[in-house]
Amino acid sequence: MSWTLCTSGSAIVKAGTNVNSMFTPPITAETEMAEFSDQAEGTVCMKTRRDWITTPGGAQIMNAVEGAVSDLIAMDLINADTTGYLKGEATLMMNKLQHHYDQTITDLRDDENQVLNK
Repeated sequence: MSWTLCTSGSAIVKAGTNVNSMFTPPITAETEMAEFSDQAEGTVCMKTRRDWITTPGGAQIMNAVEGAVSDLIAMDLINADTTGYLKGEATLMMNKLQHHYDQTITDLRDDENQVLNK
């Protein structure tokens, strides 16, 4: 079910301009990108204890889900090849993405948000 919860473009933008060109249009690493998407979607569903693919929430909640999924994919894109980034740039980007992902997952798991998701 690749690319159900976010687009490849949103993940590529978050990975920055120095991401390996095999991940930018025209994408030559389609299989790897689809695998990153499937893994990220599965992780977000598991961490939030909800299958967002079969039971999506409202538009605002789905924007948050999309953000978390694209954060994970962007981290995979950066981690796949860090040679294009300036010294410390990849680490800084990964830290920012991880922080945003962690906060979003915490918010999605919060009981008040689960009421919005039902």
